[in-house]
Amino acid sequence: MIEISHLTKKYGDQTAVDDLTLQMESGKIYGFLGPNGAGKSTTMNMITGYIASTDGSVKINGYDILKQPEQARKCVGYLPEQPPLYMDMTTAEYLRFTANLKKIPKDKKRQYIEEAMELTKITDIKNRLIRNLSKGYRQRVGFAQAVLGYPDVIILDEPTVGLDPQQMIEIRSLIRSLGRQHTVILSSHILSEVREVCEHIFIISKGRLTASDTTENLIARMSGEQELHLLVKGKQDAVVKILSQAHGIASQSVRAASESGCQRAVLRAKQGTDIRADIFYLFAQAGIPILEMTTAGKSLEQVFLELTDQSAAETGNAVTEAESGMTAETENSMAETENSMAETKNSIPEIESSVPETESGTPEVENSRTAEAESRMPGAESSRTAETENSRTAETESGTPGRKQQDSGNRTDTILQEADR
Repeated sequence: MIEISHLTKKYGDQTAVDDLTLQMESGKIYGFLGPNGAGKSTTMNMITGYIASTDGSVKINGYDILKQPEQARKCVGYLPEQPPLYMDMTTAEYLRFTANLKKIPKDKKRQYIEEAMELTKITDIKNRLIRNLSKGYRQRVGFAQAVLGYPDVIILDEPTVGLDPQQMIEIRSLIRSLGRQHTVILSSHILSEVREVCEHIFIISKGRLTASDTTENLIARMSGEQELHLLVKGKQDAVVKILSQAHGIASQSVRAASESGCQRAVLRAKQGTDIRADIFYLFAQAGIPILEMTTAGKSLEQVFLELTDQSAAETGNAVTEAESGMTAETENSMAETENSMAETKNSIPEIESSVPETESGTPEVENSRTAEAESRMPGAESSRTAETENSRTAETESGTPGRKQQDSGNRTDTILQEADR
């Protein structure tokens, strides 16, 4: 038995699972339905203890997955979407390794491994390296490790991915057989698979539980009034007369069928009324045969789309409300800013009135600064100029004789070299 209470998982500001509460009994097959990104795999990972929840609790057979992880995990067999396989091991080696991890008793280890391989039909590849197996066989090996040891709870995340049609039929049959003695949780976005295998369906959208019921009840609840399609062999007037005697019909239409001498009728029953038996007996008493009688209702696909669309619409409304709240806050902030600007404008005349007093003292300051600058600049300028000129003259006078003597010596050496030649 699994009890999930107010389970929440957040990644920063992103909420992957939002306050999920549900309960699963033993001996049933449960299906998790939801679009991509709905939170199915995240929920599976939290149930198995693979990742920790932000809030809430998960109990498996009474053991809390976070407080008593070892006892809780002993009750669970898990096949993630990507099977956790070791490519350098053979199939048999991998299952022995898994049996050791699960602490299966030595006297039962060999028996359980053989039964798991027989159950998943991988006995003939037990000595082959996993790296050399096809994707379908790798999926089977992952399935074998999940059921190894016959845990009370078996969690399967997209178990038929990569399998051919024949393998999918075999795996579905296997899941149904496991459901007799185990609690099986199947996560999938393949609606036909869930409809064929699962007894109870949870539909998740945007991390929230939007529906929880059997497949039949979900379809009946979403379909509303019953709709019957009839193909009757008889005249149109006679068919209309018979239908007028029936109780529980909300609306009807009768038209000629393509078959000779036949009529097609579409009947809509009142809410919560099943009119099939009454219609059958009325036409039987009149001696008019009903060649076809079909019930037109919503498919699981239509129910799924409606529920997930409703969830998306609710999310959109919440976003709109949040945006409207932000808009109101922004408008209030703008109003406060405008008030502040008005106060600033009111204070400007007071500042301007104090300016003349400051300007009246300006001439004295300027005169003082001008006098000080004039008294300093001439002397300083003449002093710097005199020093510069004296320095340049001294350098010129001291450097010129030396250069003249060097040039003269160079010319003398050149003349003597030419003479020697």
